[in-house]
Amino acid sequence: MKKIGIIVLVILIIDQLSKFYIKTNFHLNEGINVFGLDWFQLKFVENPGMAYGAEFGGLTGKMLLSVLRIFLIGGIGWYIWKNVKIHNNNYFKVGMALVFAGAIGNLFDSLFYGMIFDTGLTWNMERGGWDGYAGISQANFQGYSGFLKGCVVDMFYFPLFEVPDSIPLIGGKEFFSYIFNVADSSITVGGAIVLLFRKKVFG
Repeated sequence: MKKIGIIVLVILIIDQLSKFYIKTNFHLNEGINVFGLDWFQLKFVENPGMAYGAEFGGLTGKMLLSVLRIFLIGGIGWYIWKNVKIHNNNYFKVGMALVFAGAIGNLFDSLFYGMIFDTGLTWNMERGGWDGYAGISQANFQGYSGFLKGCVVDMFYFPLFEVPDSIPLIGGKEFFSYIFNVADSSITVGGAIVLLFRKKVFG
């Protein structure tokens, strides 16, 4: 469990430091090229829903998702604790630790960012949508919403290329338009390890 704990702690620190930096230094939807590359950008967006910007059900759906995340993380933690001695290999430990850490990282945003920062996306009941804001957020604990109502901070953006217009349905769109964070990446990599090396993970 020590190795799992170290991985989770390291991922959480990197995830939260990167989010705090972006949220307190970037305007909403502001982006910059990294190393002068057009296809690698830091672009600050806020996500009221799931990983990679998916969302559903407005504020009610967002709060239900936060509660669901709590139960899912509890389940993952229980599963790791019950099975780490049975599957005592690095594939299991690293893969599950990455998934666990990523899930906790995004849950922290949902639970507490609405109380930590002074500005963030807020739900507009009248028009049934999320309202943005001007300026740069401060972590002054004034709060822009409340518990369970915080939005996840995303920043990594890779607009590699546009799909040619000649291709039906997806023509003219970016090949990879998602904006994500360290926690999302951790979940993706951990899940890929468990899936691709499942015989070694559960061997």
